[in-house]
Amino acid sequence: MSDTSARAVIVGAGHAGGSAAALLRQYGWQGPVTLIGSEPVPPYQRPPLSKAWLKGEGNFADLLLRPAAFYETNRIDLRLANEVTEIDRSDKTVKLSTGEHAAYDHLILATGCHARPLHVPGHDLAGIVALRTLGDADRLRPLLRQGMRIAIIGAGYIGLEVAASARILGADVTVIERESRVLARVASIPLSDFFQRRHAAAGVHIIMDAAVEAFGGVGGQVTAVRLADGNRIPCDVALIGIGAAPNDALARRAGLACDNGIIVDLATRTSDPAIRAIGDCTHRPLPLYHRTGRLESVPNAIEQAKQVAADLCGRPPPAPEVPWFWSDQYEVRLQIAGLPFETTETAVRGDPSAESFAVFHLAGDGTIQAVEAINAPAEFMAGRMMIARRRQAVAARLRDVSCSIRELAT
Repeated sequence: MSDTSARAVIVGAGHAGGSAAALLRQYGWQGPVTLIGSEPVPPYQRPPLSKAWLKGEGNFADLLLRPAAFYETNRIDLRLANEVTEIDRSDKTVKLSTGEHAAYDHLILATGCHARPLHVPGHDLAGIVALRTLGDADRLRPLLRQGMRIAIIGAGYIGLEVAASARILGADVTVIERESRVLARVASIPLSDFFQRRHAAAGVHIIMDAAVEAFGGVGGQVTAVRLADGNRIPCDVALIGIGAAPNDALARRAGLACDNGIIVDLATRTSDPAIRAIGDCTHRPLPLYHRTGRLESVPNAIEQAKQVAADLCGRPPPAPEVPWFWSDQYEVRLQIAGLPFETTETAVRGDPSAESFAVFHLAGDGTIQAVEAINAPAEFMAGRMMIARRRQAVAARLRDVSCSIRELAT
C-alpha cells in the first residue's frame, strides 16, 4: 500500500499515462494523482484514428480509454490542454504552460512520440498533414472523400492504414516510398509483397525507390509532390508518414539519460530515482532478447504502466511480456508477436494468395523469435506462446500445415 501523502504526477495523458493513473488507483495508491495532458480531451485510443475514425465509424465515447467521469470518481486530477515546459529535479516540481507548478514525490513521464517532419521546400503549405492525434485525424477526415487526391509519403503502417481507409472512402491514393518495398523497415519480404499486392488490387498507386524533393502549391495550398527524378504527383492533400521520434526533449533538458528515448529499467526507473518513464518515449530493456530498444505500441504502453504502478505500490513486478503489434487494412488483420533479432531462417505457413498465412522467424538454434500472422489468429497465439517459452522448432514442420500448430506450440 502506498504512502497516503506521496504525490504522483504523470506527464502525458495518452494510453500509457492514462493507464498508469488508473492502475495506480487499482493497485492501491492512496496519495494524490495528477495527470497532465497537452490535448484538450481525456485519454483515448490512438490506433482507430487511421482506421475506424477516419472512416466515420463510431463516436468519440468509443475512443475514450475510460469515461470522462472516471477521473473525478477515482480522485485523479486531470489537467488537459496543458504542456509541461520544465522539470525542476531539485525542488521536485514541474512547470506548466499556464505558469502553474505541480509538486511531485514521484514523476512519471509518458510523453509519447511525434511524427517525423519532412523538411523540404513547400513543407509548410496548407493540406500537408501528419497523423498522431485526434486533432490530426479530425483535420484529415473531411479531406478523404470521393475524388479527392491524397499523396502519402511513407509506406509504413500508418501510411498503409490511411491508404486503405482513403480508398474505402473513394479517394485517389498514391503512396510514395523511398525504399524498394513497402514496410521495408518493419516487416519481412513475404509480408511486404502481400501488402503491396493487396493495395495495388484496391487501386492504390505505389511508387517505390522515390525521394520527395519538394511540395508545390497554389495560393498557399498544396497541389503536388515533386520527386527527385522529376516526376510530379498531383494531390489535394499530402500525408507525411515517415515514422515517429520520441518526445524526450523535456527529459533531456532535465538532465535525464536518453538514447533514442528516455532510458529506463524494468521497473521504468530513469537515471533520477524520483522519475519514471513509460510508453513510446522510453528506451527500455527487452529481457526476452537480452537487449534494449524502443517500442511503439499499445501493449508496450500498458505493460510499462503495469510496471510503474506495481513498483510504486510495492507489488511484485509483472512478468515480462512478448512484444506484440497489430494493423488492420481493408479486411486484413495483421498480428505480430516478438522481434526478429538474430534470425537466420523464415518459415511461411499457409498460402499468401488466400490471404491467410504466417511468417515465423527462427534463430540459428531454431528458437522462435517472431511471428507475423495475416488473418491467422491461431498461428499468432501459438507463436506468441512459443516466443515466451523460448521454444525451438524445425522450419519444415512449421511450413507443413498438416502439422497441428497447437501441437507444435506445446
